[in-house]
Amino acid sequence: MATTANRPLEEFVETQIRHVRTLLEARRFQDALDAALKLLESAAGNRDALYLVAVAQRYLGRIADALRTLETLEGFHADFGRLHQERGHCYRLVGETASAIECYRRAVAANGSLAASWRALAELCRATGQAAEAEAAAGEVLRLAQLPPPVVAAAGMIAEGDLQRAEQLLRKFLRVHVEHVEAMRLLAQIGVKLEVLDDAEFLLESALQFAPEHRAARYEYALVLAQRHKHAGALAEAEKLLALEPRNRAFRIIQANALVGLGRQEPALRIFRDLLADSTQAADLYLSIGHAEKTLGHQAQAIEAYRQAAAVRPDFGDAYWSLANLKTYRFDEDVIERMRLLEAGDSIPPADRFHLCFALGKALEDHGRYEQSFRYYARGNALKKVECGYAADVLERSLRLQIRVCSGEFLRTRAGLGCPDPAPIFVVGLPRSGSTLIEQILASHSQVDGTAELPEIPQIVQLLAGREVKDAPPRYPSVLRELPPERLRELGEKYIADTRVYRSGAAYFIDKMPNNFRHLGLIRLILPNAKIIDARRDAMACCFSNFKQLFASGQEFTYGIEDIARYYRLYVELMEHWDAVLPGRVLRVRHEELIEDLEGGVRRLLDYCGLDFEPACLEYYKTERGIRTASSEQVRRPINRDGVDQWRHYEPWLAPLREALGSLAAGPA
Repeated sequence: MATTANRPLEEFVETQIRHVRTLLEARRFQDALDAALKLLESAAGNRDALYLVAVAQRYLGRIADALRTLETLEGFHADFGRLHQERGHCYRLVGETASAIECYRRAVAANGSLAASWRALAELCRATGQAAEAEAAAGEVLRLAQLPPPVVAAAGMIAEGDLQRAEQLLRKFLRVHVEHVEAMRLLAQIGVKLEVLDDAEFLLESALQFAPEHRAARYEYALVLAQRHKHAGALAEAEKLLALEPRNRAFRIIQANALVGLGRQEPALRIFRDLLADSTQAADLYLSIGHAEKTLGHQAQAIEAYRQAAAVRPDFGDAYWSLANLKTYRFDEDVIERMRLLEAGDSIPPADRFHLCFALGKALEDHGRYEQSFRYYARGNALKKVECGYAADVLERSLRLQIRVCSGEFLRTRAGLGCPDPAPIFVVGLPRSGSTLIEQILASHSQVDGTAELPEIPQIVQLLAGREVKDAPPRYPSVLRELPPERLRELGEKYIADTRVYRSGAAYFIDKMPNNFRHLGLIRLILPNAKIIDARRDAMACCFSNFKQLFASGQEFTYGIEDIARYYRLYVELMEHWDAVLPGRVLRVRHEELIEDLEGGVRRLLDYCGLDFEPACLEYYKTERGIRTASSEQVRRPINRDGVDQWRHYEPWLAPLREALGSLAAGPA
């Protein structure tokens, strides 16, 4: 959102852009060019001004000048669809048909609402004997012609990043045309881009009620369900789509990813490998195969898949990070130097750059070059933090509200309500705190199913919180005071029902979502007999381990020393509150103590869970099961102290962390 100080300049630019467009429509091309060039003096690099300069130059017959202007525009806005359309128009005028076709293809890939590009593609492809593409392009021209102009305009705005105007236009249109499926689908796309996924899900679900045969809406619905970790629903939608198009690549990828989300790695692998047979240069498929093989404990196969991903796309940062994230893989000097050169390149995308930084941090750490390693970890964190937009103040207010709402008296007066099922065992804490080791120990018991970091508690929180209203107090956790006994039981039963898909029939199961420590009041209310284990690791070790880790999603607090330390302090404060208001209900397991006395720690865990001792829990590393966290390879080895004091290698650069942690840096909290 623009600041008040910037608004006058923005209003001036918008007014001048409208003026230039008016001049072009009046065919006053030289006046339009002069006005656009004048505007660039005060708005250098402005996308629309540069674009209009190029348009005016083309109309004046100055094609070489127009192409140079478009090259400048590409340096600022490479994904702007109209840039590629305008370049296509220029090449078409000078008879460079092949170049024009390629530009129009790029234009519609960036902005599918560009009817002029589709029309040009249909004509040029037909003229050059590319009948199938010509027919497809003509179909898009017809489809756009049949849509109401406001819907087409909104689609273009979305493609060009003008989400606010697109949303206003679509909402106004839908107030009159309440069942227009394409408008609902576009509004859902805005919801996805703004990460308002509950709205997007509702819109797409509603659209499919009006038009069950709409494949694009169903495909996007499946994607949203997957983003919301509703993997069973995403799988069901993918299978409906595949019944219509059994070989559709996009539909099969959704199916495979949903299977992965449900812990069904083997059938997912079969789909990925089958897809690879038709697309041997698909780096993303190799990466997905590597992740599935890693989860299954097939390290050699995972390494080979990650290497193939990097071979297919040499600047694929995620492939190098995935190798590093095995924790046991070692890069040789040649590969380290290759990664350095790639990371230093000017044209590498931001995501590939920060993946490479984290990979280099781990590679150099393994070679004992700690100062260089720290520089790359710090650089990777700084790059990733820009992308995250983490708001520490919002989280702190939320956790302090938990303390106020979930008082001892509040929880005592509601004791025994909720669903009495004793099956869930929650393992909470910070990431990189030893929770995967605890999970693997418990999952080695015959009466316990190991699952994953399940999304069901966060989804219940989101359900209770509803749509956040700007500047209004949050509904959750205050809404807990309003819930009657029958609603608490209903929510507990919902949790049990929704998690059944991850289980294999054992009496108990583990939910290892670490951030559930924020919601122990809710868990106590809806699942009063659930077990809760707090995985605790010494502050310096835990915080620095998070600083070194690049997470696939979430955990935005980990990308800055101050943020990590503040989060750890809040976690300790909130856990002290839970200890006070839920006395004896939470078992704290300190990672360092568990490593020093494995058998004693295992017996203590099993006693707390009401489970008989089984020797397999001591030999947890022999248990074959899918493990999806960063510690997957580490817990497939016997107990060791390798990682306990690794942070001390970086002590010369961790004074800010020690200072931010305060007294917690001195030892066990």
